[in-house]
Amino acid sequence: MTKTILITGCSSGIGYDAAHGLKAAGWKVLATCRREEDCARLRAEGLISFPLDVADPASIEAGFNEALARAGGRLDALYNNAAYACPGALEDLPAGALREIFETNLFGLHDLTTRAIKVMRAQGHGRILQCSSVLGLVGIRWRGAYVATKFALEGLTDVLRLEMRDTNIKIVLINPGPIPTRFRLNAIPHFERWIDWRNSARRDQYETSLLKRLYEPSGKKDTFELPPSAVTQAILTALTVPNPRGHYYVTKATWIAALARRLLPGRVLDWLMAKA
Repeated sequence: MTKTILITGCSSGIGYDAAHGLKAAGWKVLATCRREEDCARLRAEGLISFPLDVADPASIEAGFNEALARAGGRLDALYNNAAYACPGALEDLPAGALREIFETNLFGLHDLTTRAIKVMRAQGHGRILQCSSVLGLVGIRWRGAYVATKFALEGLTDVLRLEMRDTNIKIVLINPGPIPTRFRLNAIPHFERWIDWRNSARRDQYETSLLKRLYEPSGKKDTFELPPSAVTQAILTALTVPNPRGHYYVTKATWIAALARRLLPGRVLDWLMAKA
Protein backbone atom coordinates (compact mmCIF):
# COMPACT_ATOMS: atom_id res chain seq x y z
CA MET A 1 0.00 0.00 0.00
CA THR A 2 1.28 3.47 -0.88
CA LYS A 3 2.20 5.42 2.24
CA THR A 4 0.77 8.88 2.85
CA ILE A 5 2.49 11.93 4.32
CA LEU A 6 1.03 15.32 5.21
CA ILE A 7 3.46 18.24 4.84
CA THR A 8 2.93 21.86 5.86
CA GLY A 9 4.58 24.93 4.33
CA CYS A 10 5.03 23.58 0.80
CA SER A 11 4.83 26.82 -1.19
CA SER A 12 8.63 27.10 -1.54
CA GLY A 13 11.99 26.01 -0.15
CA ILE A 14 12.35 22.92 1.99
CA GLY A 15 8.66 22.01 1.99
CA TYR A 16 8.38 22.40 -1.77
CA ASP A 17 11.40 20.20 -2.44
CA ALA A 18 10.23 17.61 0.11
CA ALA A 19 6.79 17.40 -1.50
CA HIS A 20 8.20 16.74 -4.96
CA GLY A 21 11.01 14.53 -3.68
CA LEU A 22 8.75 12.28 -1.62
CA LYS A 23 6.24 12.01 -4.47
CA ALA A 24 9.07 10.90 -6.75
CA ALA A 25 10.05 8.32 -4.12
CA GLY A 26 6.59 6.77 -4.24
CA TRP A 27 4.80 8.51 -1.37
CA LYS A 28 1.29 9.91 -1.59
CA VAL A 29 2.06 13.50 -0.62
CA LEU A 30 -0.55 15.87 0.78
CA ALA A 31 1.26 19.15 0.21
CA THR A 32 -0.39 22.03 2.07
CA CYS A 33 0.17 25.78 1.89
CA ARG A 34 -1.22 28.78 3.70
CA ARG A 35 -2.64 30.39 0.54
CA GLU A 36 -4.94 28.84 -2.05
CA GLU A 37 -3.01 30.42 -4.95
CA ASP A 38 0.09 28.47 -3.91
CA CYS A 39 -1.96 25.29 -3.63
CA ALA A 40 -3.28 25.85 -7.16
CA ARG A 41 0.29 26.17 -8.43
CA LEU A 42 1.28 22.89 -6.75
CA ARG A 43 -1.79 21.12 -8.15
CA ALA A 44 -0.75 22.28 -11.61
CA GLU A 45 2.61 20.61 -10.95
CA GLY A 46 0.92 17.28 -10.20
CA LEU A 47 0.77 17.42 -6.40
CA ILE A 48 -2.24 16.96 -4.14
CA SER A 49 -2.51 20.34 -2.46
CA PHE A 50 -5.05 22.22 -0.33
CA PRO A 51 -4.90 25.07 2.20
CA LEU A 52 -3.73 24.56 5.77
CA ASP A 53 -2.65 27.61 7.77
CA VAL A 54 -1.02 26.48 11.02
CA ALA A 55 -1.68 29.90 12.57
CA ASP A 56 -5.44 29.40 12.22
CA PRO A 57 -7.13 26.69 14.36
CA ALA A 58 -10.12 26.52 12.00
CA SER A 59 -7.80 26.03 9.03
CA ILE A 60 -5.88 23.32 10.89
CA GLU A 61 -9.09 21.42 11.59
CA ALA A 62 -10.37 21.79 8.03
CA GLY A 63 -7.01 20.96 6.49
CA PHE A 64 -6.45 17.91 8.66
CA ASN A 65 -9.94 16.59 7.94
CA GLU A 66 -9.28 17.13 4.23
CA ALA A 67 -6.04 15.17 4.55
CA LEU A 68 -7.81 12.23 6.18
CA ALA A 69 -10.52 12.28 3.52
CA ARG A 70 -7.88 12.25 0.77
CA ALA A 71 -6.01 9.39 2.45
CA GLY A 72 -9.00 7.24 3.39
CA GLY A 73 -8.62 7.95 7.09
CA ARG A 74 -4.99 6.85 7.15
CA LEU A 75 -1.85 8.91 7.81
CA ASP A 76 1.57 7.26 7.81
CA ALA A 77 3.62 10.39 8.43
CA LEU A 78 3.43 14.09 9.24
CA TYR A 79 6.19 16.57 8.43
CA ASN A 80 5.71 19.87 10.24
CA ASN A 81 7.71 22.26 8.09
CA ALA A 82 5.83 25.59 8.16
CA ALA A 83 7.65 28.39 10.03
CA TYR A 84 8.87 31.95 9.61
CA ALA A 85 11.26 34.45 11.22
CA CYS A 86 10.75 37.92 12.64
CA PRO A 87 14.26 39.46 12.73
CA GLY A 88 15.20 42.21 15.14
CA ALA A 89 16.88 42.90 18.46
CA LEU A 90 14.91 41.33 21.31
CA GLU A 91 14.70 44.65 23.16
CA ASP A 92 12.75 45.99 20.15
CA LEU A 93 10.45 42.98 19.80
CA PRO A 94 6.86 43.61 20.97
CA ALA A 95 5.20 40.83 22.92
CA GLY A 96 2.56 40.61 20.20
CA ALA A 97 5.19 39.66 17.65
CA LEU A 98 6.43 36.88 19.91
CA ARG A 99 2.90 35.57 20.46
CA GLU A 100 2.26 35.59 16.72
CA ILE A 101 5.41 33.71 15.74
CA PHE A 102 4.81 31.07 18.42
CA GLU A 103 1.30 30.57 17.02
CA THR A 104 2.79 29.43 13.71
CA ASN A 105 6.11 27.91 14.71
CA LEU A 106 4.93 26.00 17.80
CA PHE A 107 1.27 26.12 18.82
CA GLY A 108 -0.20 25.31 15.41
CA LEU A 109 2.42 22.63 14.90
CA HIS A 110 1.46 21.07 18.24
CA ASP A 111 -2.24 21.15 17.37
CA LEU A 112 -1.57 19.29 14.14
CA THR A 113 0.75 16.84 15.88
CA THR A 114 -1.81 15.84 18.52
CA ARG A 115 -4.44 15.29 15.83
CA ALA A 116 -2.03 13.06 13.91
CA ILE A 117 -1.16 11.04 17.01
CA LYS A 118 -4.82 10.06 17.51
CA VAL A 119 -4.96 8.68 13.96
CA MET A 120 -1.59 6.95 14.28
CA ARG A 121 -2.54 5.33 17.60
CA ALA A 122 -5.68 3.91 16.01
CA GLN A 123 -3.81 2.44 13.04
CA GLY A 124 -0.89 1.24 15.19
CA HIS A 125 2.00 3.15 13.62
CA GLY A 126 3.22 6.47 12.28
CA ARG A 127 6.10 8.91 12.07
CA ILE A 128 6.09 12.58 13.01
CA LEU A 129 8.95 14.75 11.75
CA GLN A 130 9.46 18.28 13.04
CA CYS A 131 11.55 20.78 11.10
CA SER A 132 13.79 22.50 13.63
CA SER A 133 17.01 24.30 12.69
CA VAL A 134 20.64 24.82 13.55
CA LEU A 135 19.09 27.72 15.50
CA GLY A 136 17.29 25.17 17.63
CA LEU A 137 20.73 24.25 18.95
CA VAL A 138 22.46 27.64 19.28
CA GLY A 139 21.32 31.25 19.17
CA ILE A 140 22.57 34.20 17.14
CA ARG A 141 21.90 37.92 17.30
CA TRP A 142 18.85 39.40 15.52
CA ARG A 143 17.09 36.02 15.39
CA GLY A 144 15.84 35.80 18.98
CA ALA A 145 12.15 35.28 18.17
CA TYR A 146 12.84 32.45 15.73
CA VAL A 147 15.48 30.92 18.02
CA ALA A 148 12.99 30.93 20.91
CA THR A 149 10.43 28.98 18.89
CA LYS A 150 12.98 26.42 17.74
CA PHE A 151 14.44 25.93 21.22
CA ALA A 152 10.87 25.35 22.42
CA LEU A 153 10.24 22.92 19.57
CA GLU A 154 13.37 20.97 20.47
CA GLY A 155 12.21 20.52 24.05
CA LEU A 156 8.62 19.72 23.10
CA THR A 157 9.72 17.12 20.56
CA ASP A 158 12.33 15.51 22.81
CA VAL A 159 9.70 14.95 25.51
CA LEU A 160 7.15 13.71 22.97
CA ARG A 161 9.69 11.19 21.69
CA LEU A 162 10.16 9.88 25.25
CA GLU A 163 6.42 9.66 25.80
CA MET A 164 5.86 7.79 22.53
CA ARG A 165 8.44 5.10 23.33
CA ASP A 166 5.68 2.71 24.35
CA THR A 167 3.97 3.08 20.95
CA ASN A 168 4.95 2.47 17.35
CA ILE A 169 4.90 6.20 16.62
CA LYS A 170 8.39 7.51 15.88
CA ILE A 171 9.23 11.15 16.64
CA VAL A 172 12.09 12.86 14.79
CA LEU A 173 13.69 16.31 14.63
CA ILE A 174 15.21 17.51 11.35
CA ASN A 175 17.85 20.24 11.89
CA PRO A 176 18.78 22.04 8.65
CA GLY A 177 21.62 24.52 8.57
CA PRO A 178 22.06 27.07 5.74
CA ILE A 179 19.72 26.12 2.89
CA PRO A 180 18.96 28.53 0.00
CA THR A 181 15.22 29.31 0.24
CA ARG A 182 12.90 32.33 0.35
CA PHE A 183 13.23 32.39 4.15
CA ARG A 184 15.00 35.78 4.23
CA LEU A 185 12.51 37.38 1.86
CA ASN A 186 9.56 35.92 3.75
CA ALA A 187 10.90 37.47 6.98
CA ILE A 188 10.92 41.04 5.65
CA PRO A 189 7.16 41.73 6.05
CA HIS A 190 7.27 40.58 9.68
CA PHE A 191 10.29 42.78 10.37
CA GLU A 192 8.60 45.79 8.79
CA ARG A 193 5.38 45.18 10.70
CA TRP A 194 6.82 44.75 14.16
CA ILE A 195 10.29 46.31 14.49
CA ASP A 196 10.56 50.10 14.94
CA TRP A 197 14.27 50.12 14.19
CA ARG A 198 14.43 53.85 13.42
CA ASN A 199 13.64 54.63 17.07
CA SER A 200 15.80 51.86 18.48
CA ALA A 201 18.85 52.39 20.68
CA ARG A 202 20.52 50.04 18.19
CA ARG A 203 19.64 52.03 15.07
CA ASP A 204 23.27 52.26 13.98
CA GLN A 205 23.67 48.49 14.31
CA TYR A 206 20.52 47.90 12.27
CA GLU A 207 21.87 50.12 9.50
CA THR A 208 25.30 48.51 9.40
CA SER A 209 24.23 44.91 9.96
CA LEU A 210 20.66 43.59 9.85
CA LEU A 211 19.26 45.88 7.15
CA LYS A 212 22.08 44.94 4.81
CA ARG A 213 21.48 41.24 5.45
CA LEU A 214 17.75 41.59 4.84
CA TYR A 215 17.69 43.97 1.89
CA GLU A 216 21.15 43.77 0.33
CA PRO A 217 22.34 40.16 0.47
CA SER A 218 25.83 39.65 -0.87
CA GLY A 219 24.77 36.81 -3.14
CA LYS A 220 27.74 34.75 -1.98
CA LYS A 221 27.10 31.11 -1.20
CA ASP A 222 27.44 30.19 2.46
CA THR A 223 30.47 27.98 3.11
CA PHE A 224 28.29 25.21 4.54
CA GLU A 225 25.23 25.71 2.32
CA LEU A 226 23.44 22.70 0.85
CA PRO A 227 20.40 22.58 -1.47
CA PRO A 228 16.89 21.77 -0.16
CA SER A 229 17.28 18.28 -1.62
CA ALA A 230 19.75 17.51 1.20
CA VAL A 231 16.93 18.03 3.70
CA THR A 232 14.61 15.89 1.58
CA GLN A 233 17.17 13.07 1.69
CA ALA A 234 17.29 13.28 5.50
CA ILE A 235 13.49 13.19 5.59
CA LEU A 236 13.42 10.09 3.39
CA THR A 237 15.94 8.39 5.65
CA ALA A 238 13.96 9.25 8.78
CA LEU A 239 10.80 7.92 7.15
CA THR A 240 12.19 4.63 5.89
CA VAL A 241 14.80 3.26 8.32
CA PRO A 242 13.35 0.84 10.91
CA ASN A 243 14.54 2.88 13.90
CA PRO A 244 15.13 6.53 13.02
CA ARG A 245 17.44 8.72 15.10
CA GLY A 246 15.99 11.42 17.29
CA HIS A 247 17.85 14.15 15.36
CA TYR A 248 19.02 14.44 11.76
CA TYR A 249 21.55 17.23 11.26
CA VAL A 250 21.75 18.65 7.73
CA THR A 251 24.89 20.63 6.72
CA LYS A 252 28.25 20.75 8.48
CA ALA A 253 27.19 23.98 10.21
CA THR A 254 24.57 22.06 12.19
CA TRP A 255 27.03 19.35 13.21
CA ILE A 256 29.56 21.98 14.30
CA ALA A 257 26.90 23.84 16.30
CA ALA A 258 25.78 20.65 18.04
CA LEU A 259 29.36 19.77 19.00
CA ALA A 260 30.14 23.32 20.08
CA ARG A 261 27.14 23.49 22.39
CA ARG A 262 28.12 20.18 23.93
CA LEU A 263 31.86 20.73 24.30
CA LEU A 264 32.63 24.45 24.65
CA PRO A 265 32.41 26.50 27.86
CA GLY A 266 29.53 28.96 27.84
CA ARG A 267 31.71 32.05 27.45
CA VAL A 268 33.59 30.57 24.54
CA LEU A 269 30.34 29.57 22.82
CA ASP A 270 28.96 33.10 23.35
CA TRP A 271 32.12 34.59 21.82
CA LEU A 272 31.85 32.26 18.84
CA MET A 273 28.14 32.87 18.19
CA ALA A 274 28.55 36.64 18.56
CA LYS A 275 30.64 36.50 15.38
CA ALA A 276 27.95 34.68 13.39
